[in-house]
Amino acid sequence: MLFYVVRRAAAGVLLLLVISFLTFVLLSLPGQDVGRTLLGLNASEQAVAAKNSQLGIDRSVLAQYGDWLSGAVRGDLGTSWFTSEDVWTAIGNRLPVTLSIMVGVTLVTGVLSFGLGVWAGVRRGAVDRFVQVFGVAGYALPGFLVTLVLVLVFAVELGWFPAIGYVPLTDSVGGWLSTITLPIIALSIGSVAGMAQQVRSSVIEVMRQDYVRTLVSRGLPMRSVLFRHVLRNASAPALTVLGLQFVGLLGGAVLVEQIFGLPGIGAMTVSYTTRGDVPIIMGLLMVSVVGVVVINLFVDIAIGLLNPKARVA
Repeated sequence: MLFYVVRRAAAGVLLLLVISFLTFVLLSLPGQDVGRTLLGLNASEQAVAAKNSQLGIDRSVLAQYGDWLSGAVRGDLGTSWFTSEDVWTAIGNRLPVTLSIMVGVTLVTGVLSFGLGVWAGVRRGAVDRFVQVFGVAGYALPGFLVTLVLVLVFAVELGWFPAIGYVPLTDSVGGWLSTITLPIIALSIGSVAGMAQQVRSSVIEVMRQDYVRTLVSRGLPMRSVLFRHVLRNASAPALTVLGLQFVGLLGGAVLVEQIFGLPGIGAMTVSYTTRGDVPIIMGLLMVSVVGVVVINLFVDIAIGLLNPKARVA
């Protein structure tokens, strides 16, 4: 198992290096004069050249990437070109907001998806049709439309939740919950709809296996068969989908944070990418990729524990 984890972690590090290099090259393509952007159109060519030299962007892309990578390995991601703010500080101030939403969506998606999927796969009939209809409708509805409806109904009309803003957990637990509830619901609807279908299909497929029929025919309680055998084999595909949906949440967080006025890394990504602030963009990339790699590593470990064949696949 240890070799399995080390191999997955090494693959994640390699992925991080490849993505960071490609992103750095794309951000360094000709066409953007950072010095001119910072100093303004009236700045002299000498001042612009001096500014570009100060930032180190007058050198080759490989040299720039080498300096950035050596700093990143030491934990130094540099400072913002436009605000002079430390990259770690800028991201650290906004990361808890996005993490609160993503962790909440993942928990809600996991619990509801497995509950609905198992319920539909075992009971079938009307329950199964309901889950299928919900799956299609929930997955097809545009995310921005769901978000706007939630804001209009529960924030504007009923006043149950604030329409915009964020309260840190350290300031007020109740205020924190009230500000992340609607964003979590908005992102969870599509995630639950898609994953519940996957769980349902996996449960039905496992329930049709001969060994499950044999266990049931021998008089074992259905609860025991379901939790000790069916879920163990049906969970692997669903966990894979859950890991992929976590990656998709990074994109969904941008929309939700913009609508709800949340100071997270989603809204931050839009703002600093528009400016072309490479240190901030690379820092956000590092955090995002590391998060994806860690989540996928946890998913791979869980699948490996549930299905030992996956360790040698």
